[in-house]
Amino acid sequence: MNEFLPTGIQLSYLAAASLFIVGLKQLGSPATARQGNLLAAIGMLIAIVATLLDQAVLNYEMILVGIVIGSLLGVIMAQKVEMTAMPQMVGLLNGLGGGASTLIAMAEFWRLQNSAEAVPVDSSITIILSVLIGGITLTGSLIAFAKLQELMTGAAITFPSQRALAVALVVVFLVGSVCLLITPKDSVIFLSLVGISLILGVLFVIPIGGADMPVVISLLNSFSGLAASAAGFVLMNDMLIIAGALVGASGIILTQIMCKAMNRSLANVLFSAFSSKGGAGRGATATGVVTEKTVHTVGAEEGAMMLGYARSVVIIPGYGMAVAQAQHSVRELGDQLERLGVDVKYAIHPVAGRMPGHMNILLAEANVPYPQFYDMDDINPEFERTDVALVIGANDVVNPAARHDTNSPIYGMPILEVDKARHTIVIKRSMNAGFSGVDNELFYKDKTLMLFGSARDVVNQLVTEVKQL
Repeated sequence: MNEFLPTGIQLSYLAAASLFIVGLKQLGSPATARQGNLLAAIGMLIAIVATLLDQAVLNYEMILVGIVIGSLLGVIMAQKVEMTAMPQMVGLLNGLGGGASTLIAMAEFWRLQNSAEAVPVDSSITIILSVLIGGITLTGSLIAFAKLQELMTGAAITFPSQRALAVALVVVFLVGSVCLLITPKDSVIFLSLVGISLILGVLFVIPIGGADMPVVISLLNSFSGLAASAAGFVLMNDMLIIAGALVGASGIILTQIMCKAMNRSLANVLFSAFSSKGGAGRGATATGVVTEKTVHTVGAEEGAMMLGYARSVVIIPGYGMAVAQAQHSVRELGDQLERLGVDVKYAIHPVAGRMPGHMNILLAEANVPYPQFYDMDDINPEFERTDVALVIGANDVVNPAARHDTNSPIYGMPILEVDKARHTIVIKRSMNAGFSGVDNELFYKDKTLMLFGSARDVVNQLVTEVKQL
């Protein structure tokens, strides 16, 4: 039995890793995402059970207490946290992953320090990597959480010599790492490395803000996977190495996809705040010239008539819809329009909302049919043939300035070209700028009609009016 157990554990790890890969593959499509999530969860259960069968596990009572506490906290968070706060929760969970990796590295360091055996070089290297990635992930994720939760400003924060300070800290960390390899049991050097990694995490995220935050959340998710993988090397646990590598790779791929959707490099997203000379301010054009502009408004009754008598309507959801929890009302509006024979589609921008896939999750929660989801590249050619584009709480992702205003901070970012539709209705609370702080010239175009109010209230009014057509 004792000879078979290690083989059984490794085979279980292989099965779990296979389920992770299949699950990730199925997460790539809204139609199979739920099944993919279930398969990955089953894989994780197999991995946990197999790990607990390892004879190296010495204290099952403490593990059980940890599982119970963690499960309770998870259930409470899942029930209490609103969908609009999911980006913050993802950021916080990324940070917990990084914190766990750092704690594992610290525990392994103290164990080796208190033992009489010599510390292998490879053990010191894995501990250093785990501290570096885990520390940056922990504090970087906490800063991202604070920005998204509006506990601190969401704009980029810079100060003189900030980049020089970051470079100096990296150099000190590298020198300290070499010193720790030479004297692997020196606790002062080790704790200094921990402190530097935590500071680097803060310096890494504070210069990033506005519309770049979804990219940062995705990147930190990748870091949390790499931190878990590094912790796997510290513990010599194959499952943790594989799972962490899969999370890290998928996070990097998603980050690259989002950067491509914004037509920017990752370096530009991370470091643009240092070279920025100041973008367009709120209520001003990108060139800094404040001009008098007029907008055209529309009421719910007239708006409902435009939608109900249209042949085609494209709905563009944004963060405002998420805040108002209007996805179910939007689904009802779509159903009523289809009852009248209107062709209804939903256009999803890759960085809409504050988290990758934010809009897809909300619409799926409201049971909007998957075939009605259209990615940006697929829907943009359709707008010229669309009677009405209905923008619900979206801002930066429909700003035409991204196409032609070279002074705009969002210049070059591919957008949903709703201004090419025959008519555009924008549901919005006020004329305030979007998350990036850039005024939207779409609102002032002759073909655009503003319908002011909370997304859920306004959409409910539209539903009531459309039912009477």
